[in-house]
Amino acid sequence: MAKRAQPVSAGPGYGAAGFLAALVLGTLAAVAWRAETGGGLSAADWAAVRFTILQASLSALISVGLAIPVARALARRRFAGRSALIALLGVPFILPVIVAIFGLLEVFGRAGWISSLLGTFGLDPIRIYGLHGVVLAHVFLNLPLATRLILQGWQEVPAERFRLAAQLGFDAPAMFRLIEWPLLRQVIPGALAVVFAICLTSFAVALTLGGGPKATTIELGIYQAFRFEFDLGRAALLSGLQILIATAAAMVAIRLAQGTGFGTGLDRSLRRWDGRTTLARLTDTVWIALAATFLLLPLGAIVASGVPGFAGLPFVVWKAAGVSLLVATASTLLLLLAALPMAAAIATGRHSIEVAGLLGLAASPLVIGTGLFILIRPVADPFLLALPVTALVNALMSLPFAMRILVPRARDIVERYGKLGLSLDMARGPFLWRVFLPRMRAQIGFAAGLGMALSIGDLGVITLFADPDIATLPLQIYRLMGSYQMEAAAGGALLLLLLSVGTFWLLDRGGRYHAEV
Repeated sequence: MAKRAQPVSAGPGYGAAGFLAALVLGTLAAVAWRAETGGGLSAADWAAVRFTILQASLSALISVGLAIPVARALARRRFAGRSALIALLGVPFILPVIVAIFGLLEVFGRAGWISSLLGTFGLDPIRIYGLHGVVLAHVFLNLPLATRLILQGWQEVPAERFRLAAQLGFDAPAMFRLIEWPLLRQVIPGALAVVFAICLTSFAVALTLGGGPKATTIELGIYQAFRFEFDLGRAALLSGLQILIATAAAMVAIRLAQGTGFGTGLDRSLRRWDGRTTLARLTDTVWIALAATFLLLPLGAIVASGVPGFAGLPFVVWKAAGVSLLVATASTLLLLLAALPMAAAIATGRHSIEVAGLLGLAASPLVIGTGLFILIRPVADPFLLALPVTALVNALMSLPFAMRILVPRARDIVERYGKLGLSLDMARGPFLWRVFLPRMRAQIGFAAGLGMALSIGDLGVITLFADPDIATLPLQIYRLMGSYQMEAAAGGALLLLLLSVGTFWLLDRGGRYHAEV
């Protein structure tokens, strides 16, 4: 007993974290090694750094700030179609970014629905380009993720806590101070760190909505260094700076995430005993309605524009869809093989692994792809390994999101049942299969669905490796748009939306079967 202080082993978690660090830092080193010696960052580069931090901070604060009342309302209310609404609210985050931006332009653009409505009253159209457009797109894409992360934390509070608070006559301020605020102190820092890191590595959003040199991000600077200047040294320097900023944000978030959980309960379904006043019901209804309207209107625009071209999609689009499903399946398996042991290790107090888990989000996929190209080329043809490399990088990019989903539940399981398992002299294997994994089922399904959807919709490293005969669905849509086949591209975008949502729903629903959402 003395030699086995934890119910799960941290060794596999350290192994997965070591491989992740070697992949990210090794590819960055490969790019820097091939780079020519040059100077430091220019004034334009530092301006891009400042804009990146500004837009990422604003996007994270607004996304998480809006997610708190929305998640609170969803946790307190039960109504017909609640599960479907929660699933639909998650759609924007799993959308391919370029498709999401298309929907936002249809609604909020200069010729969009809202601008047309304003024009009937003689008002000026909305200007969506620039800082406010970038922040709007990031809030649209990340509000659902922040809501799900905070909602998941709310559901970890034992139902007995709320019942006891009601029996003791706690009013709303006391309920917030004693139950909800401790919860938020644990959940919010991690959600802020994840959204900040997502916005830090923004590429397509800044490229399409940035509006000029004054709205250039670090990722755009890396892209320009690769595509137009082939300045690998500058690209490596910018990527390293991006990793340092995201890592610093992760360390601050971990330090601020205080608390030791809410104790054990009887595993009853969450039943809220607060928020029964008319004002509370009205407030919750308004928050849910506003969030649903903001998130679902662009989705409706995507569907409306994609239906006409859906029936006549060429065979090459369906073939690309099959390739995307194949790559996404492999990527999801790799994701779970890395995320589960890392989450188990973090649950036993290995907090350094949690910082390593954010490396995939902080690093630029362009730099990782180029580094892998440099490393593979001397020993094999990189183009023959396009799909495996794409699956690996997609898993790496999805890992930080999976970690934020899995870690809180893993900590709770180890806290609740770890000492009991050790007192029963339960070995690590039986504890893993009989206690840990069954109680992680809902979170595993959510993480797998999210990883699958993100991989299906990714348009990143595949552009560096793919040849004319191999294409994922996002790349094929991009090619159709480049050849001005806009109706087929819109139909392909609708197919991509259906695949992303469908696979996410199947895996998430499978994990939550007989579990509280």
